[in-house]
Amino acid sequence: MPDNWTATDIPDLTGKRFLITGATSGIGLAAASELARRNAQVVITARSVEKAREAIKKIGPGLVDYLLMDLTDLDSVRKAAARVDRAFDVVVLNAGVMATPFMKTTDGFELQMGTNHLGHFAFAGLIKNQIKDRLVVVSSFAHKMGNFGDNSIDSINNMCLGIGKYQKWPVYGSTKLANLLFVAELERLRITNKWSFIPIAVHPGYSDTNLQAVASQMRGAAMEEKVTMAINKVLAQPAKQGALPTLAACVYPGLIGASFIGPNGFLEMRGTPKLTRARALAYDQVLAKNLWTVSEELTKVSWN
Repeated sequence: MPDNWTATDIPDLTGKRFLITGATSGIGLAAASELARRNAQVVITARSVEKAREAIKKIGPGLVDYLLMDLTDLDSVRKAAARVDRAFDVVVLNAGVMATPFMKTTDGFELQMGTNHLGHFAFAGLIKNQIKDRLVVVSSFAHKMGNFGDNSIDSINNMCLGIGKYQKWPVYGSTKLANLLFVAELERLRITNKWSFIPIAVHPGYSDTNLQAVASQMRGAAMEEKVTMAINKVLAQPAKQGALPTLAACVYPGLIGASFIGPNGFLEMRGTPKLTRARALAYDQVLAKNLWTVSEELTKVSWN
C-alpha cells in the first residue's frame, strides 16, 4: 500500500453496494460519506429512525438508506439480518462502545462484549451469503491491553457474560482483541468452506469521535465528557482521517484475507493507511477457535 493513500484515491463506485454498522457518527459516518460521494450505494445501520435520518442528512447527496438494528438485542439483530435481501460488495462491522460502566445486554451479555463482538458475530453470520467481496471489521490498538485469562472456553464464556471482576478498559481491549481473533478464524473457515468474501481488520488510530464520550454520557459525568472531547480536539486526528484505514480495506485492490490496516504515523496513532500486524495473541488459533465456539453457543448463530 503506497504512502499517503487518501480518500481522493477512491475510484468511482457506481453500482457497488456497502453496508456499514453504526454509521450515525464518527468513523462510520465519515466512511459512509466518502463512499456515497464516489457514487456507491450505502446502507447504514442505526438504533432509531431519528438517528438514521439525521446521519443521512450529514452524509449529503448520494444513494443512502438505513437499516434499524440494535446490537445489544439479538432479536433486533435477527430482524435486521432478515431485511438484508440484496447482496453487498462490502460489509463493514464498525459500531461499538468503549469503556462503559458495567451493564448487560437484553440477552444477558456484558455490554461491551455484546456490542463490539457478539452482536456483530451474529449479524455477519446471518447475512454471510449476502457478502460478495469483503467483510471489514473495525478493531483498535487497544486490543493490546485485552486478554481472555487462560484462553479456555470457560474464561471466554465468563467474560462474555460479565462474570467476575469488571474492569472497563481491559474488557474494552478484550473486545477489540476478539475482533481480530474473529477475523483470523474467519479467514481459516473461508478457505475451508470456499466462501466468496475475505475478512479484513482495521484500526483507526486515535481519532476524534463520539466513542470516547459515550461512557461519560452513560454515567452522567458532564464535566468528564467535556474534558475528554476537548483533549480529542487537541490530540486526536479528525474522524475523516481516522476513516482512511476502513476505506482502504473497502476498496484498495489486491488485499488478502486477514490483512490488518492501521495509520502509518507515530505509534500508529494517526496518519494514512498501511498494512500492519497485531500482537501475537491475536493470531492464537486455539484461542480463536474457543472464542468462535463460545460465540456460536451464546448467539445461537452457526456459520456452517
